[in-house]
Amino acid sequence: MEFQLKPVSRTAIPEALERAHRYRLLGEPWQAESICLDVLAVDPGNQTAAVTLLLALTDQFCVESTPARAREVLASIQGEYEQAYYAGIIAERSARARIRQGFRGANVKAYRELMDAMHWYEEAEPRRPSGNDDSILRWNTCARTLMRHPELRPQPEERLEPVLDD
Repeated sequence: MEFQLKPVSRTAIPEALERAHRYRLLGEPWQAESICLDVLAVDPGNQTAAVTLLLALTDQFCVESTPARAREVLASIQGEYEQAYYAGIIAERSARARIRQGFRGANVKAYRELMDAMHWYEEAEPRRPSGNDDSILRWNTCARTLMRHPELRPQPEERLEPVLDD
């Protein structure tokens, strides 16, 4: 079933974005996602809406959203620091969703994603605004997670034995 969505007014954008933030805090990221999509429909360059949408999508990783959708939004976020920092957020939250889901092989994938997140946070660190240590705080959180959970390890390398011809 298709509906013609109703546009929001430009004057309502600040309040709508505040509401999206509150919905994320209330654990209703799908509501925040919908609001951000409405805002971006009338103001495609709105960075607050893009960041909030990305975060709302990562809030849903255990349910229905995928890292690919969040990476699509990441492409619209401006700034080298922001690009690196939010790439790290996507990887870290995807790893944490995998850990919670506990599927077979999840620990290896979660390890890879946490290492990827740490890489992105390191990329963001020298580009961060003065007084903003968010990338350092996130890197430390990932490192502590890996230190506290020995089950999060890389894929063991297969040892191939050479075949000897007779």
